Amino acid sequence: MRELTDRELYQALQYAKSQDENAGRSILQQFQTEQSALAQTIFGVFSALIADKDKDLANLFMDLCFDVICVFRHAFGDLPDQRVLNMEWLQNTAALLDAELQAFMPGNKMDTKFRDKFQNRFAERLTESDSQAGLVKFMDDAISAYVADSPAEPDAVRVARTMIYVVIQLFGAMYDQAERQATAS
Repeated sequence: MRELTDRELYQALQYAKSQDENAGRSILQQFQTEQSALAQTIFGVFSALIADKDKDLANLFMDLCFDVICVFRHAFGDLPDQRVLNMEWLQNTAALLDAELQAFMPGNKMDTKFRDKFQNRFAERLTESDSQAGLVKFMDDAISAYVADSPAEPDAVRVARTMIYVVIQLFGAMYDQAERQATAS
């Protein structure tokens, strides 16, 4: 997937901010219909991890996720439908992500060797993937601005930053997979 230029990113963010309540609701409904597993992960699991530590930060996270949805839709077209994506890819991606995220869950009983392996693999994949650095920076700046106005628990901030980065990477992977499938057809 190609990196968005500053101009494309600005236009896509303007598009996201210009959505009224009805348009926003429609975008979210379409996302939940076409990507129900990803929607549940983002708005259920990820936001709950943050909400356990800071509910206001979890709300900001969900707002930022809406912006991510809009940015990708505006810049790269409609979201790929999970029914069209290769289900094996979807299941493998979800299983890998689940295993890696379980390693970060406090209180989760896991062999230290496996925990370290999953955490290291997760960190390696994050650093190897530099897609949408401008969007990542924008989201990180938004979290920093929130924290400057409303101090939050450092662990909650770390989780929010990690999860928004994961969301951006998942969207990039989803669009890449859809493009590979279209090319192979």
